[in-house]
Amino acid sequence: MRTIRAAAVGAVTLSLALAATACGGGSSTGGGSNDSPKTLTYWASNQGASISVDQKVLKPELDKFEKQTGIKVKVEVVPWSDLLNRILTATTSGQGPDVMNIGNTWSASLQATGALLPWDAENFAKIGGKDRFVDSALGSTGTQGKDPAAVPLYSMSYALYYNKQIFADAGIANPPATWDELVADGKKIEAKGKNGLGAEGSNLSNNIHQVFVLAKQHGADFFTADGKPSFTSDGAVAAVKEYVDLMAKDKIVGVSNAEYAQNQSLSDFAKGKTGMVLWQTASATFKSLGMKDSEWGVAAAPVQSGAPGTGAQTNSMVAGINMAVFKNTHNLDGAAQFVKFMTSDAEQKILNTAYGSIPPVKAAQSDPAFNAQATAVLRQTLASSAQALPQVPDESQFETAVGTAVKDLFADAAAGRAVTTDSVKARLRKAEQQMPAK
Repeated sequence: MRTIRAAAVGAVTLSLALAATACGGGSSTGGGSNDSPKTLTYWASNQGASISVDQKVLKPELDKFEKQTGIKVKVEVVPWSDLLNRILTATTSGQGPDVMNIGNTWSASLQATGALLPWDAENFAKIGGKDRFVDSALGSTGTQGKDPAAVPLYSMSYALYYNKQIFADAGIANPPATWDELVADGKKIEAKGKNGLGAEGSNLSNNIHQVFVLAKQHGADFFTADGKPSFTSDGAVAAVKEYVDLMAKDKIVGVSNAEYAQNQSLSDFAKGKTGMVLWQTASATFKSLGMKDSEWGVAAAPVQSGAPGTGAQTNSMVAGINMAVFKNTHNLDGAAQFVKFMTSDAEQKILNTAYGSIPPVKAAQSDPAFNAQATAVLRQTLASSAQALPQVPDESQFETAVGTAVKDLFADAAAGRAVTTDSVKARLRKAEQQMPAK
């Protein structure tokens, strides 16, 4: 999921065509009879460093689509801090856009609402066929065994980004491959007056992504095989404690990071305040923040020390953005045309290059642009060591409950309160109790 590029709180409307409305096809009733076949509403997720960056990326492409089809796209870019709640409200009220971006980890949860158009063989045929997309991306489009609830748009993975000059000043020759090495390097950086590692302690999605990976490394899952929550296993508790301990015990994450939720850690990194950051597909954001490509390096995210060794452990979730169509749209043909346009080979190259992400479309992935420093590590991670978050109906509730538990633990650490195995387990038990009853 990139899912996690939060921008300013509150939805920001971009007048790329006309002022965006809150409902499908431009009507006031969420896909009502006044929908125009020449107008679409689109909720785009915030992919760039700011809303204005997304405006610059999207406007020429939407103008291009209008020129080709005669269909105007009324777009609203919604920050990650608001997107899931906005979508869930739309699924219950029926007042949503025609087309929207969703974090790929939410696919099964939103599929369970019944509000999204199923991408069966007939609908996939409208956009060139299902076999155009890579398997790893299709694996995060809904519950296994059902027609996908969305179509892959951007693929991403986590990686470790590091400031080359800060590393040199701290006497660090190579990026860390394990968490033990990362902590040791972080302390060397702290000794030189910089922050060792950036984090976004109040970003619920980012919290989930980090502890999901750590849980995998500890041999644990947050759900049982039959989809029931299992938040208090030894492995899950160890994963959450290890992540929060980067601030609480190891002290390589600054206490201010407990309140970060909107790209502040990336801004600190780009300004040379922080030596390392774990992020998904960050190169375009660094550039937009004024950081030169030559100033940073990228390596695979860390794994646990010891067997099975580096490169053989999960070190990222399968991140990405999907496009979904509201089932109640009165402009299904226009929506299908728009999804086809956005997932075309040409647009995939343009959009993923702009955002530093990987195309989930096979033909577009072959472009040399996606073998550069910024993307080669991401492609390798997606191909060999990333795993999809659980595609279960309660996944979005999991992100909220456990993501908040991690946020609260970071707040404890920042305030100097002890973070212990018992306190972590208590927070996770409370999160599990908040999940829907089975």
